[in-house]
Amino acid sequence: VHTTDFPGNYPGYEDAWDQRRFEEAFRVDVIREEEDTLEFDMVGIDAAIANAFRRILLAEVPTMAVEKVFVYNNTSIVQDEILAHRLGLIPIRADPRLFEYRNQGDQEGTEIDTLQFQLKIKCKRNPQAAKESSDPDELYFNHKVYSKHMTWVPLGNQTDLFPDADFRPVHDDILIALLRPGQEIDVLMHCVKGIGKDHAKFSPVATASYRLLPDITLLQPIEDEAAETLQKCFSPGVIEIQNINGKKVARVANARLDTFSREVFRHEGLKNLVRLARVRNHYIFSVESTGILPPDVLVSEAIKILMGKCQRFLNELDSVPME
Repeated sequence: VHTTDFPGNYPGYEDAWDQRRFEEAFRVDVIREEEDTLEFDMVGIDAAIANAFRRILLAEVPTMAVEKVFVYNNTSIVQDEILAHRLGLIPIRADPRLFEYRNQGDQEGTEIDTLQFQLKIKCKRNPQAAKESSDPDELYFNHKVYSKHMTWVPLGNQTDLFPDADFRPVHDDILIALLRPGQEIDVLMHCVKGIGKDHAKFSPVATASYRLLPDITLLQPIEDEAAETLQKCFSPGVIEIQNINGKKVARVANARLDTFSREVFRHEGLKNLVRLARVRNHYIFSVESTGILPPDVLVSEAIKILMGKCQRFLNELDSVPME
């Protein structure tokens, strides 16, 4: 979503800005919260603030990811560079707030800035497999290398620092490579703290987006066949049909579900009966976490980062001598 995506850029749409010019004070309403997904409304803010918040979620909330891969043995068909790249993109379930940023140029990691993982696996034939079998799952052991084969190797006194820690990949079923008998992968990985602005592997969200709240107004009653046509022009749930005095009458049930298809403007008899707009200070946010941290924690951390940026800017202003 871009900050320029306002109703004036779309033919057939009006702006609800004049009717609701910041009538409401700022507030946040949580609409839907699941394990890795959060949908919430931010009401009473400017587009610049909404977009800054989205960009912070994408690029400035830190996570832990594989940065260095030490290859001791790799006889698979996957080249070392490709293998390291694939390992780097595996999300690691580790709270970055427990670690410090690694100093630039440091070759050796420490217990406060590095997590160490090992991947050591070798493919072998299954002597019990049927001779006529052609299924690799029956013929071989360890022919598929998954993220579940990555094991945490504590550095220094990390066992004492994190006695209840369960550092591991977020998902166990991420396929890393395919092996055949005699092929082996033996690597050691160093995970460090970083942000998505430096590399996409550090981004904590699969997606973070926002859209303006739709505002649909029926300018006059729409009945019977026209009501049914109107209902088909919108996403399911937007328009409902009520039976009033034996007539089918359309009403707006949930404008939030509208996707701005503009299908209604294809119908001559309807296009002048409906006004479509967007509430310009009401943003619907959708945040989908990669699983490293819950989405509500990501939102909280993004707010803290935005507050820190604002405070630094104010401090800079205070430090500039006034003429």
